[in-house]
Amino acid sequence: MSLKAVFFDLDGTLLDTAPNFVIAMNKMLERRDRAPITEQELRAVVSDGANAMLRLVFGATPDDANFPALRQEFLDCYLEDLASVTTAYPGIDSLIAELAARDLAWGIVTNKPATYAEPLMTFFDFASEPSALICPDHVAERKPAPDALLLACEQTGCSPDQAIYVGDHQRDIECGINAGMPTVAVGYGYIHTNDSHTCWNADHTVESANEIWPIVHRYL
Repeated sequence: MSLKAVFFDLDGTLLDTAPNFVIAMNKMLERRDRAPITEQELRAVVSDGANAMLRLVFGATPDDANFPALRQEFLDCYLEDLASVTTAYPGIDSLIAELAARDLAWGIVTNKPATYAEPLMTFFDFASEPSALICPDHVAERKPAPDALLLACEQTGCSPDQAIYVGDHQRDIECGINAGMPTVAVGYGYIHTNDSHTCWNADHTVESANEIWPIVHRYL
């Protein structure tokens, strides 16, 4: 294997976006004269998306008549403030700088819709630009189907066995496996309390982003 690229999941892997989701949710709660939710409470379900967050906070499900309006309100609140308290995880900046120094490409493969992922990334200035930003809008099937990773490879100019995929959810690891790509499961992201990144059959597991470069280096 001659490594050419490293691809990352976005929320919970590359960026800690939970604080801005909390802001959006608390804006909705304030409108309803309800007590705010804590970041710790919301973090547990961020990886499962807007529906899971709304279920946790409002007890709402897609079967409820008011759910579409509630969901749209949440997404609108989030879009108003995407990045004021969102940060790259410790070690990510130096990791991407290391990739850039070795002329290795990096990209993002996420289940976050492009409406939010694309403007979010404009707030961050990494050592090099991503070679690909693949969202569900760009493929027929979202993760864990391999479509998004395969498209990322195509845009980057590499084959799946020349790339590594890093993620904080079992579907990320399944996506990498389905694409025929080595995988790294991270333990610092949005993982359910009854789950563990060590149980997803990833090729490698890490507890912090600082541990990713030594793994990448093995494939050079």
